[in-house]
Amino acid sequence: MLNKTRGIVINYIRYRETSVIVNIYTEEFGIQTYIENGVRSAKSKNKIALFQPLTLLDLVIYQKSKNAGANKQIHRIAEIKCNTPFHTLPYDIYKSSIALFITEILGKSLKEETGNHFLFEFLHNSIIWLDEVEEHFENFHLQFLLQLGTYLGFSPENAHEISNELRIHNLPVLSLALENQLDVLLNTPYHQSPKIDRHSRNQLLESIILFYRLHVDTLGEIKSLTVLKEVMR
Repeated sequence: MLNKTRGIVINYIRYRETSVIVNIYTEEFGIQTYIENGVRSAKSKNKIALFQPLTLLDLVIYQKSKNAGANKQIHRIAEIKCNTPFHTLPYDIYKSSIALFITEILGKSLKEETGNHFLFEFLHNSIIWLDEVEEHFENFHLQFLLQLGTYLGFSPENAHEISNELRIHNLPVLSLALENQLDVLLNTPYHQSPKIDRHSRNQLLESIILFYRLHVDTLGEIKSLTVLKEVMR
């Protein structure tokens, strides 16, 4: 059956000589896997650019019916085009490092194969904001993770709640000063982000990731974290 949906590219792997297998978070069907043949061939006219992480897509897809107990299915794409072209995200080292990090988080935490319009809109709007903003986005990844937790079902009401949960599991807790900074992040939109020094930002990020690991058992090691910390000075 043919279906139209918007999508957000999460990641892809090369398959055989010219194909890719791509994970896309779709508005109508949640996280799905697609195979696209010939996309890496000389005749593809740079179509591989459509499958870069966080690319916003309009899709027409062949969506198979999900059989009870069946393994994860691989679907096919009938039509694909860019929904909103990026102006800065792939070209700005700071933004691209953030994008790589949140892509890895999303790839490990998005598991539902059903549509969630509110989550999709949050992701779509957040990505566009990051692409369009010109300055003061150094805390975006912190705010993004805190807001994403709301849609994944484990959003804390305040920073003290995060510290308590870390303490219960014998993990490092936040200092009072860091709790105060985290509370501000929890209650401000992207464009009103407070000023936080690099050391404090990295400490907050470590605590948020520890908190995520308590709720997302597939999170594991975040390989992009080292680069992100180094770039976001």
